[in-house]
Amino acid sequence: MDLVSTPLLPEGYKVPASRHEPPSRRLRRLLAEKPYVFAPGVYDPMGAQLLMYHGFDAVYFSGYSFAIGYLGTTDMDLYSSVEIADGARRTVSALRKFQLTMAMGDPEKKVRPQHLEIPPVVVDMDAGYGNMFNVQRTVELYVNAGVAAAHIEDQVMPKRCGHIAGKALIPADEFVGKLRMMRNAADDLGHEDFVVIARTDGVSATEAPESKRGLELAIDRGLRYLDSGVPDLLWCEFPTAERGPTETFCTEIRKRFPKARFAFNYSSSFKWHNEKDPITWDELGLLGVGFIFITLAMQHAAGYGMSVLLRDLKERQEEGYMELQRQEWAEGADIPTRSHHLFTGVPYHHHLGQEYGAARLSGGIDEHLEVSKVV
Repeated sequence: MDLVSTPLLPEGYKVPASRHEPPSRRLRRLLAEKPYVFAPGVYDPMGAQLLMYHGFDAVYFSGYSFAIGYLGTTDMDLYSSVEIADGARRTVSALRKFQLTMAMGDPEKKVRPQHLEIPPVVVDMDAGYGNMFNVQRTVELYVNAGVAAAHIEDQVMPKRCGHIAGKALIPADEFVGKLRMMRNAADDLGHEDFVVIARTDGVSATEAPESKRGLELAIDRGLRYLDSGVPDLLWCEFPTAERGPTETFCTEIRKRFPKARFAFNYSSSFKWHNEKDPITWDELGLLGVGFIFITLAMQHAAGYGMSVLLRDLKERQEEGYMELQRQEWAEGADIPTRSHHLFTGVPYHHHLGQEYGAARLSGGIDEHLEVSKVV
């Protein structure tokens, strides 16, 4: 890993040189180098930082997760483009800051620096939050936020989660117009590498201008979208985890477009553990899937972890919390959040505060606390 200096770190500390690589260019490089790029779905900056700490290729900023995490509601077009774009902006900013704080470590506590690559962020754009001009504005917001890629779907508005009944599609030509606007708006901003993902909900749509329905409609739509020359990745949303429709879709598309690449939602809406023959990620890669993501991965993990703690607190009071700490600080445990001070960069702020002459921000105020008793 090549390391470089940055004026945002004290002398002698460095960050990966990829810090200065545009996120969309990095994502394209990963897509070209790897059988597939995988990204768990997040809904806030902290979740994205955890993905970065554990070395994942990319971050998926899920619309459904954002609806739950930001509004406490479901995925039915209830937030605006400005709201989700701001969530994405804060996430990208947090990843860049996290790279700095981890590259600092904690010299006083002999915590070594860690050099973490910044994963590119892929963001849900739903149905574009309106017409093609709303798409133009949203692309501007995303690109200026440092987002690497976005996907847009062919549902009417208000759209809904691909696994909620009652989906209807706009005309294919209208959707192609939105795709063209995505590409052109990004190019106009000088971001020709911005990755455009086209999604069709044709498989389970109950309303569409065409007479075709089901997988036949989805394949027809996918081919029309690729005919436009815009999508870098094509995503078909499937109503079940069955492997057959996925294999058929990818195979049929590749008959006309042999080099087509796909995005695949390893959806949290499916009970994968109950499938007799679940499709593997390696198999998806062989089908041409370049981007695999789990929409609500961090949402479900957070719900599980918090529920376990809350149950223990209710049943065991203080012992419930101490048990959490024992697991966090167990020998060999790699839980970066166990020291919230280190995770959020207190040592970085102290040292940089000293560099900049801000006495109250430096580490000069020592409370002389026993290290074994504080985080």
